[in-house]
Amino acid sequence: MSNKIKVEVAYALPDKQTLLSIDVEKNHTIQEVIEQSGILDIYPEIDLQRDRVGVFSKLAKLSDTLYAGDRIEIYRPLLADPKEVRKQRALKAKQEKK
Repeated sequence: MSNKIKVEVAYALPDKQTLLSIDVEKNHTIQEVIEQSGILDIYPEIDLQRDRVGVFSKLAKLSDTLYAGDRIEIYRPLLADPKEVRKQRALKAKQEKK
């Protein structure tokens, strides 16, 4: 039985997305897989001390281990607070009705 599993590492910018598929040893942490994937070389702006990560849209810790088929997602800092954007949109719509 193989000691390797296949996982994916995903990172997206507004105009470009990268999805890397890699084979790693079982019991590797999210941080180890991210480092092995090479995505940090492609996107040097990724800061694992600042940027959050998740597995299939669920927040995770860098120390979490993975299962075969998991997709690690590296999240960028938000440019705008979604709640504030909705509030501004509602205010604008309300003003346009007047």
